[in-house]
Amino acid sequence: MITEENKPTFIDLFAGIGGFHLAFHNVGAKCVFASEWDECARKTYQANFKKISPEFFQKSIVCTTLANGKIIESDFAGDIAKVDPNSIPNHDIICGGFPCQPFSQAGFKKGFGDARGTLFFNIAEIIRIKRPKAFFLENVRGLLAHGNGNTITVIEQTLRGLGYSFDYKIIKASDFGLPQHRPRLYMVGFRGRKKPFKFPEPTGENMTMSDVFDGAKCNKKIGFTLRVGGRGSKIDDRRNWEHYWVDDKVRRIASKEGKRMQGFPDNFQFPVSEVQAMKQLGNSVALPAIQAVAEAIVKELNNEAV
Repeated sequence: MITEENKPTFIDLFAGIGGFHLAFHNVGAKCVFASEWDECARKTYQANFKKISPEFFQKSIVCTTLANGKIIESDFAGDIAKVDPNSIPNHDIICGGFPCQPFSQAGFKKGFGDARGTLFFNIAEIIRIKRPKAFFLENVRGLLAHGNGNTITVIEQTLRGLGYSFDYKIIKASDFGLPQHRPRLYMVGFRGRKKPFKFPEPTGENMTMSDVFDGAKCNKKIGFTLRVGGRGSKIDDRRNWEHYWVDDKVRRIASKEGKRMQGFPDNFQFPVSEVQAMKQLGNSVALPAIQAVAEAIVKELNNEAV
């Protein structure tokens, strides 16, 4: 039984609007550190998590040191590359969706040749120094094929070299009830463990785009994958991903519908412009899928603790 005293702890890197935070919170884990460099995403993150993790933003102890020696009185940092890993609080699980653009079609697949791609090694350095019990990383499925498979090999060898197991699976948002496919690569590992991690089985589709539009008749059961950029194309444009025929009228999805497509609760707040809200949702994660994996990770750690 999870109590306040024995809650597993996690850190939320490349936090965005907090999909990982909400998922792990929902399965009984406690966030002790997060980083996000984008100011607009930080506003959304704080607006929502000050309510459920107030102590996270109101530290009485200064514990995070930037690489330049500056100390911040919070466990909500900006650029993780500027944070001294030694000053990050101890934690059981390190998680995050490190920047996917260098490995995606939209990012021209530059990979480790892009400065954002090298941020994986910041994760590895934190793992080396803090030695968490487990990691949970997410990226686009294109990471598997990037560099003719060399990129995923480097990632696996790096993490195994630090003494962790390494298992991965491509999971779609629609596997866990959301009306978009959104295939993503999930990577999970445990310190000092050899047996493979069993990813949760899909629950199947149960929400449709009609549900997203409050029960109105929609021309698509499963919608387009929510994404960043390219807004403004018309419904008959091959690049269209945001317009639907709803009750025989063209409707463009807004953040209300975007939250539902990603599995965020309707009361999730966006204290930013609608353009920023849609960008943040496109950059975020499919919450039910992340939460299913988070629950399996927490269960494994609890079993090992018995």
